[in-house]
Amino acid sequence: MRVLVLGGTGEARDLAGRLVERGDAVVSSLAGRVSAPALPVGEVRTGGFGGVDGLADHLVAHGYDVVVDATHPFAAQITGNAVAACGRIGVPLVRLQRPGWSRHPLAGAFTWVDDVEAARVAAEALGVRPFLTTGRQQLETFAAWDDRYVLARVVDPPDWDVPSSWEVLRARGPYPYAAERELLESRAVDVLLTKDSGGALTEAKLGAAHDLGVPVVVVRRPPVPGGVAVVESVGEALGAIDAKRA
Repeated sequence: MRVLVLGGTGEARDLAGRLVERGDAVVSSLAGRVSAPALPVGEVRTGGFGGVDGLADHLVAHGYDVVVDATHPFAAQITGNAVAACGRIGVPLVRLQRPGWSRHPLAGAFTWVDDVEAARVAAEALGVRPFLTTGRQQLETFAAWDDRYVLARVVDPPDWDVPSSWEVLRARGPYPYAAERELLESRAVDVLLTKDSGGALTEAKLGAAHDLGVPVVVVRRPPVPGGVAVVESVGEALGAIDAKRA
């Protein structure tokens, strides 16, 4: 089969590797928003498609049998474009999305909010030394926090001048428990902000915060559009692809 994997996640790389191993023709598409991304095996394209119309044209021109949307859980625009484009031309779509933290053992202790702006408001009521792990693209939502210490962790540097009171750490997971606990303690963090990204690479901070009595604010995932087959593992994604083959 000829498969387009909308990627950028570890699950997407694992899936591409498995598909290549078994002989499927795979193209992995990366948005290009992260410098020096980890690349999957097989053919890779970088950059957008030009919205729904561009993606639909690309699918037709390259004769894909199935599309797997394995983008980040918060890449709602890409997911929406994939749903619309695949629906328009009749190409099957599978959504591969790792389990979120709503099922985490500590989930009941978290403060859950619907967006990053609500996370800012909630955090202001919980602490004064926040740790931001919500991603680089929405850091400016917290720009008004120029009167306090803020610890922000990102993969790529912010594209704007952050306040002088901030400390910006550039790092890429995985982040082990001991390191996360030491980071929270050494910076006297008193509130943690994150998104419901799920996955083991960044999960340790949740346990470290809980053990130190640091409240956690979590931004809920955007909903997946209705009518899309959703799987939570690479194995399930392979099964869904094979079902399309039949």
